[in-house]
Amino acid sequence: MAKINIKKGDTVYVLAGEDKGKTGRVLKVDAAKGRAIVEGINMVSKSTKPNAQHPQGGIVKMEAPIHLSNLNHVDPKSGKPTRIGIKGTGKEKVRYAKKSGEEIK
Repeated sequence: MAKINIKKGDTVYVLAGEDKGKTGRVLKVDAAKGRAIVEGINMVSKSTKPNAQHPQGGIVKMEAPIHLSNLNHVDPKSGKPTRIGIKGTGKEKVRYAKKSGEEIK
C-alpha cells in the first residue's frame, strides 16, 4: 500500500478527470481504498427516498470519492500544486511543500 500524504482538511488540486484544474478541501480520506472525498469535486446525482432530512425525497447532488493519485497538495505560499516532503525525526515529523519549503499544517 502506498504512503498517503493527503489528510482531512488539506487543500488539494485535481490533476485529472472532469474537474481537472479545480481546488477543494478534503472532507474524508479512505486509506484502504486510496480515495478521498473533496468538497465540490466529482459531484454526482443520487436518487433518495423520502426521509427526515429530505421529506420529499428526489435527486440529491453529492461528492463522490476521487482517487488519491489524481490529487496534489496546494502550496500554502503560492497557491500552486506541489509535492510533499517530510522533515524531522521520531515523533516530531512535519509535512512541507517542496516548492516553497513552507510547513503544511
